[in-house]
Amino acid sequence: MTTPEISFEFFPPKTLEASFRLWDTVQSLAPLAPRFVSVTYGAGGTTRELTRDAVTTLHKNSGLKVAAHLTCVSATRQETLAIADQYAEAGITDIVALRGDPPKEQGQFAPSADGFNSSVELIEALADKGGFNLRVGAYPESHPDAASPQANVDWLKRKLDAGADEALTQFFFETETFFRFRDTCAKAGIDTDKITPGILPIENWTGVRRFAQSCGTAIPAWLDEAFDKAARDDRTDLLATALCSELCTELLEGGVKRLHFYTLNRPELTRDVCHALGVKSKMRLENVA
Repeated sequence: MTTPEISFEFFPPKTLEASFRLWDTVQSLAPLAPRFVSVTYGAGGTTRELTRDAVTTLHKNSGLKVAAHLTCVSATRQETLAIADQYAEAGITDIVALRGDPPKEQGQFAPSADGFNSSVELIEALADKGGFNLRVGAYPESHPDAASPQANVDWLKRKLDAGADEALTQFFFETETFFRFRDTCAKAGIDTDKITPGILPIENWTGVRRFAQSCGTAIPAWLDEAFDKAARDDRTDLLATALCSELCTELLEGGVKRLHFYTLNRPELTRDVCHALGVKSKMRLENVA
């Protein structure tokens, strides 16, 4: 089994305590020499400034390639592209371009006045600017707003044709979910080497289960049973590590070369899984000056 290339997703801190947690997470995972790390946007663009601050701080102090999430919500085209220009001026050239989740009170996504109507329009505008490495989202199971599973594939092809370089998938619990999606993408003429599976280590099954329900990820019954039993035996951490390692191993055996981990700013399980996959520490992160 080939050792995978890895990348990590973080979310921006909203408090001083969360800032320390983010930095501790980065220090813990940076020695694994990820291809890049990304920093998310909150729903409705609620963490726009926090994301920008976290991205620029990590870029300056971590020694890692940092990708900034950029969405279409709650901003005009001019405002969105101005943020991209600020990133470019700071030397940040990796962007994860997404439609974004609307504010909770809005319900369905609706473009802002003079805003981008879709992620495809955002990608086209960023590609026209040039100089950016663009990543996008992909959905092995239907996005809640998608008309059909095939619509997910059609939208992904449009995003790649518009100039995206790589797609990072939503998390899933069974490898067959990803492999079926990959096969469908191949039939649609998509270069499947550009599709990187997203992995969510299960730090807390109750929270992950709730998150999966909200974004349309299928929840196998055997997972409920496994975590119920593990909780009774006080072995949930052991189960979570074993399940995530097995999922990643099966993906690698199926030809996957890269994995993108959603860390939730909790590094221990992600680090343990990477070690189990043969990813060795290669670098040491210096403290922030």
